[in-house]
Amino acid sequence: MFEAATHSIFPAQGCEGLSGLSPANSPSRWYAAYTCSRHEKHVSRQLRERQIDCFLPLYQSVRRWKDRRKEVEFPLFPGYVFVHIGEAERLRVLQVSSVVHLVTFNGRPAPLEDHEIESLRNGIANGICPEPHPYLKVGRRVRVKYGPLAGVEGFLVRRKDKFRVVISIDLIMRSVAAEVQVADLE
Repeated sequence: MFEAATHSIFPAQGCEGLSGLSPANSPSRWYAAYTCSRHEKHVSRQLRERQIDCFLPLYQSVRRWKDRRKEVEFPLFPGYVFVHIGEAERLRVLQVSSVVHLVTFNGRPAPLEDHEIESLRNGIANGICPEPHPYLKVGRRVRVKYGPLAGVEGFLVRRKDKFRVVISIDLIMRSVAAEVQVADLE
């Protein structure tokens, strides 16, 4: 079977309260599930219905049409939903319609670093407003000392006299940016 991953940003779709039902011999880890295009919210809803712990970060964007403006939520990591499961549970995730596959490395599901997902979840829960950002792998590396993103490592970028930390998830080659105060960095 194929395995894939998707991602999204901001007020997270409420999957995180559910606990995965992993066997004792298979510890739960975060994996990226790749979804069909624009099916992230649908997959997240189905995972919650099946009692599978998942995380779909969203961000808000204002869209304009000729006759109106509307605030719309989009996935921070398009095409990906993060699932917290034991390796033995991957079949339950793959049985969800619109899940294409889990992200793999050498044919095995590749777990994400727990601290990457947990720091993103904590930041969103504490009110940061992340936005999608082009993937960064090089730059000035910093660590956030204080605030909702305390402990997070990322790349420092400057945009319109404001500083942002770009957090990259290497496994899916996607990044998000959040504004921070320079005093909060080391």
